[in-house]
Amino acid sequence: MTLSRSLRADALHEAGMTYFEDGDEAAAVKEYLRALVLDPDRPHTLYALGLLFKYRRAWRESFEYNQRARRLRPDDEATLWNLVIAATALQDWATARDVWRDLKIFLAPGEGPVDDDFGITSVRLNVDAMNAAIEVVWARRVCPVRARIANIPAGSTGFRYGDVVLHDWTAAGYRLDSEGQEWPVFNALELFEPSRFSTHEAWVEVDSPEDIEALDGLCDEAGIFFEDWTGSPRTLLKACSDRRPYEGLDWELQGTESWDRMRRVSFAAVDSALLTRVLNDWVQGPRRRLADFRCTLDARLS
Repeated sequence: MTLSRSLRADALHEAGMTYFEDGDEAAAVKEYLRALVLDPDRPHTLYALGLLFKYRRAWRESFEYNQRARRLRPDDEATLWNLVIAATALQDWATARDVWRDLKIFLAPGEGPVDDDFGITSVRLNVDAMNAAIEVVWARRVCPVRARIANIPAGSTGFRYGDVVLHDWTAAGYRLDSEGQEWPVFNALELFEPSRFSTHEAWVEVDSPEDIEALDGLCDEAGIFFEDWTGSPRTLLKACSDRRPYEGLDWELQGTESWDRMRRVSFAAVDSALLTRVLNDWVQGPRRRLADFRCTLDARLS
């Protein structure tokens, strides 16, 4: 390739980057593709297209451009991670496992999807959504880029307890657990596998913490997941998980000093009729009242 063509390709790539930074993805794609016409083997342009299509959740295009970039730069870590995310989204397990080996992440032998225990993490839901609640929840990773939600997200998020989400590979922020340990927060890219649990939310009036413990116990016996949300903001500001938290300031860990008889609670249940029976049994106790009980996300409608 002549120096002139190389310089023109460089200029087109730079223009594409500028358009991308300004939020004009269509123009960015156009300039990147023009650069590739002049020089089809530009790994950083191929990578840029693969990254852009990852943000668009256009997985086949992201896979194609990251795969081409990988052939030119087989040791580039960012390319490999974005390729394995696209391969996972497409359920191309052979490619995903091959890339994990390149990344020195060794999995149990097999040929299908990876479903193991890679420890707990946090994921941020709806980071790119315009009209959905952003929420950070705990999850357990089943592979390096998929995690099963272990909290009950608010119904307004569109996600449920037990959902498996595909998440990005770089930490978007950090949060603290109840012991002060810091954990990375990964942005969820999309729902990968829906759970069977529906989300129910309610306000309950109780006399003491023992009443909530009794409700938790009944739910546990029935296979229903229960959370007391009182004093714990469910919809977090994006900035709260975009930075490292100061010790003791993780909003979700802050509670109220005095006991509040009105509690906001949530349930994740497969069988809504069973949940209703559990609640009917529970309210038989003295000074227990169920208020504003509703299903906020029905698994049967997803």
